[in-house]
Amino acid sequence: MRLTAHILTTTASIAALVGCLGFAPTIASADTTADLEKGKALAFNRKKGNCLACHQIEGGKLAGNIGPPLVAMKARFPDYGKLRAQIYDARKNNPNTIMIPFGPHAVMSDGEIDLVAKYIHTL
Repeated sequence: MRLTAHILTTTASIAALVGCLGFAPTIASADTTADLEKGKALAFNRKKGNCLACHQIEGGKLAGNIGPPLVAMKARFPDYGKLRAQIYDARKNNPNTIMIPFGPHAVMSDGEIDLVAKYIHTL
């Protein structure tokens, strides 16, 4: 009886550890994948996000070097809301920034900013 309880406890502990480490299978929905592709297209679009004018992004051509490379974004912005706010209006965190305020200047709609932020957060 005691061995059975130990085996159950060990099995539950292993299952919890595997889940916490992210080894549990995840399936991206078609909507999520489509949104990320739309976000990437907007980020690379020279008339919309135009992120490549200032930032290096993997897969981008003719990238600028005025802003920091967009890598490890989840580590740099664990809070997605802060990343979105930065894209919406970077002047809130840095009044001297040269980054365009995409939201207040109506360069992109709120929906487009959401798509770009979702994509950038995956980098």
